[in-house]
Amino acid sequence: MVGSAIHIEAGREIERLRLVAAEGSTYVNLKSMWIFAGILILPPLLAIAVITLSYLHSWARLRRTAPHRAAFSAATVVLGSAVAVMCLRTINPGNQLSYAGGAIGLVAVTAAALAYWLINYSLVVGAVLLSNPEANARKALGQLSDQFIVAGALGLGTTSAVLLVYQPWLTVALLITVLGLHRALLVGQFQFAARTDSNTGLANTMFWHEIAAKELERAQNANASLGVLYLDLDHFKTVNDTHGHLAGDQVLKTIAAELKHEIRTDDLVGRLGGEEFAILLPNTNADDTLRTAERIRHRIANLVISVTAPTGTTLVDGLTCSIGAATYPAAGHSLDVLLMAADTATYAAKEAGRNQVVTAPTRTPGQLS
Repeated sequence: MVGSAIHIEAGREIERLRLVAAEGSTYVNLKSMWIFAGILILPPLLAIAVITLSYLHSWARLRRTAPHRAAFSAATVVLGSAVAVMCLRTINPGNQLSYAGGAIGLVAVTAAALAYWLINYSLVVGAVLLSNPEANARKALGQLSDQFIVAGALGLGTTSAVLLVYQPWLTVALLITVLGLHRALLVGQFQFAARTDSNTGLANTMFWHEIAAKELERAQNANASLGVLYLDLDHFKTVNDTHGHLAGDQVLKTIAAELKHEIRTDDLVGRLGGEEFAILLPNTNADDTLRTAERIRHRIANLVISVTAPTGTTLVDGLTCSIGAATYPAAGHSLDVLLMAADTATYAAKEAGRNQVVTAPTRTPGQLS
């Protein structure tokens, strides 16, 4: 279990960094609400001052990006805001305020919001692609859910502008709503970041161990069986050395997806780190645990994965894995002992020539706890 303990300690630091990133992401998205409200109702120079002060405050508060990157982000927002104002004044030129009611006002605000988003994100994605040739536009743009959050922030910005101009006292109610949404977004992102391996989408080390402990307790109370598989890809370093780490990440993502397809809904796959995975199989006896491991081994051996390498798109095949299988109660009564049995069986599979499954031996009553 020495290897597992190292994975847990390393996982704690990675998860802390993910929580930091989640907080920063939500902070920036909700900040867009107030910036867009300022674009709608403030003179351009004052709106630029609000943007500058806002980004200066966020940089001083978070301190997680280089100053020149924060300046670039602020510049993209200023340019997006300028185009948004042009849309507002072109569509509705006779209005004193940039926002006006009615159908024309709706069209003007919608066009302004789209322009603000398009200019800002085009510049950001372009900078990401130029600074990292291995990135792709879809990944740089982020997930669709992130774009919905931005759209919601712009919609709240429009609502804020209307209330500030026509019903300023009702802004208090809006502030309460925004604070509630802010907390809800942060909690959701914190939970996701704390539980998920960012590269594969699988459960991370800490979350997998948490669920495994609960399932083992449930199995003990119900006098049921439980299986655990430790999977280690054979000679995975060769993939990274031959095709590059980007290709290696693509292989890991594909294998993660294949593992999820091979298990039941109630099972749980976790990434322990590197090329090591753990699979939790509740209500599974020793024979079914072994059959599941063999299915997984054959599935991985038959994979042909298309990856992006420095020389272009290529195929990776011939992958194999070594799997250690252990079941409760035969291999152990505590989680530590059970995981040690699976881990030891994995090393035995490696030493026996790799590309095989080894089942942990049944322990005597004195060795079980």
